[in-house]
Amino acid sequence: MNEVYLKIERGFEILTGFATRILGNCILFILAFCMVIYWWATNLFSSNNMHQNIGDIIFGTTFLSLFIIQKSFNRYSAMIHLKMNELISSHEAANNSVMNTSEKTEKEIIDMTNEYIENVETLNQVIVDELHKIKTENKI
Repeated sequence: MNEVYLKIERGFEILTGFATRILGNCILFILAFCMVIYWWATNLFSSNNMHQNIGDIIFGTTFLSLFIIQKSFNRYSAMIHLKMNELISSHEAANNSVMNTSEKTEKEIIDMTNEYIENVETLNQVIVDELHKIKTENKI
């Protein structure tokens, strides 16, 4: 059962990655822009209902904003991944498994996050123990 879920999850990750790349594509934005202009040109002048015309303008603008926001997000995400990969690869003691996290499933990323949280909790406990040890040594 778990294996089936992981295969479905991997397929969904591939599908969403593909959709993200398509929605951030400039050619698709140009096609959508032309489609919205055509829609406005044919519907705005044929309808006398001002309320519907305003709704159509808002809907078309929102539709085009989706492509602009996705393009911006793709660019920002690529910059963050590049910088993170640079920082990880430049540090000798770094765990290279966190590089290219964009290729991992959400479950793998959550598991890695939980692993780091456990490491931080363990490190905090070690620090508290060491501080307690130093305090007791200084009292004597």
